Amino acid sequence: MEKQMKRAIVIGASSGIGLEVTRLLLKGGWTVGVAARRENLLKQLKQESGDRVTMAKIDVLNAGCVDELHRLIKAIGGMDLFFYASGVGRQNRDLAEDIEVLTVRTNALGFTRMIGEAYRYFAANGGGHIAAITSIAGTKGLGPAPSYSATKALQATYLEALEQLATQKGLNIRFTDIRPGFVDTDLLNGQFHYPMLMKPDAVAKDIVKAVNSQKHVCIIDWRYRLLTALWRCIPRYLWRHFRL
Repeated sequence: MEKQMKRAIVIGASSGIGLEVTRLLLKGGWTVGVAARRENLLKQLKQESGDRVTMAKIDVLNAGCVDELHRLIKAIGGMDLFFYASGVGRQNRDLAEDIEVLTVRTNALGFTRMIGEAYRYFAANGGGHIAAITSIAGTKGLGPAPSYSATKALQATYLEALEQLATQKGLNIRFTDIRPGFVDTDLLNGQFHYPMLMKPDAVAKDIVKAVNSQKHVCIIDWRYRLLTALWRCIPRYLWRHFRL
C-alpha cells in the first residue's frame, strides 16, 4: 500500500478478517469505507474509529449493491484499494440444496458482481488495487464442502483472468489473491474441529504485508502452503478416496 494510496473500501468489515484488516488500515492512516450486511456491528467500528470511517449497509446478494458501492466510494472521495472479505461457507456432507445454492449465489454471483464493479471503477479512474480473500479450499474439490470449494476455485480463477485482462489492456490495476487456511471466525461457526486454526488478527497482519508488497497470490500461512502443494500432487484417482 503506497503512501499516496489512502482511500480503501472494505466489503465484509463487520467481523473476522475484514474487521481486523480495517483496523490495521486505520492505524496506517487510511480513510476507510466499510460495508457489510450487519449494520449494528459496523456502528461499533464507527464508534471506535471516528471520522475516518464511513459505513454502508451492503448485501452482495442484492442487485442494488453496485449503486451502494459507488455511493460509498463517493462518500470517502474515491477509492485506491478495494478489499473484499465477504463470503459464506459451510460443510455440507448431506448436500442440502439451500446451502449449496446460497453459497453459489454469495461466493460466485456476489463476488463477481462486486469485484467486476471494482475493476470497472479502476479502469475508468486511473487504476488501483483489488485484494480479495479466496481460500485454500479452491485448490481441490473438497467432498465435505462441494459448493464452497468450487466457488473458491472460481474466485481465484476470476482474479487471475482479470489480472491478465488488465495487463493486456495496459491498465494500472494490481491484484492480490489471498488464500487463508482455517481461521477462527464466524464463518466456521464451531461446527467441527478444524486443525491448524489461525487467529484473525495474525492473518490480517499477513494480508496487509502481502498487499503492501503487491503479491499476486498469498497463501496464509507456511503450513497451508505446504499442505496445498501436497494436495496438488495427489492424482484424481487417489483424491476421490482421500478422507477429509
